[in-house]
Amino acid sequence: MNIDSIENGTVIDHISAGRGLKLYELLGLSTVEAPVAIMLGVSSRKLGRKDIIKIDAPVPVDTDVIGFFDPGATVNVIRDGVLVEKRTIGMPERLVNVIRCENPRCITSCEQELDHVFRLTERGEYRCVYCDTKAKIR
Repeated sequence: MNIDSIENGTVIDHISAGRGLKLYELLGLSTVEAPVAIMLGVSSRKLGRKDIIKIDAPVPVDTDVIGFFDPGATVNVIRDGVLVEKRTIGMPERLVNVIRCENPRCITSCEQELDHVFRLTERGEYRCVYCDTKAKIR
């Protein structure tokens, strides 16, 4: 299989195998007006198998979504066919409007204009800043 290199855009690499399609969906890449290639189950010396997403346009991607859904993935920025930036994405300290609090008693369920804010705890889980409900990863 041959996927062409990109001149200007972003490559999300080292996605855990089987998570590429869900990450594509969470990042809203179906609305991008540019070619997007998703490679699933690619061989990897580091991971065994991995998924890769290539976006053939300089489109911003939400690294908080990537860090929440698959920490350890890398984001590579390509300009004029050259890698100009490579970042390993870790778990963000705060998530704003990435996930929603599922507690029906949380103030965010009745105050629609409030942001859904979660903080990363020392235990490596996300909790709502308003009601301390633990986030569920889907």
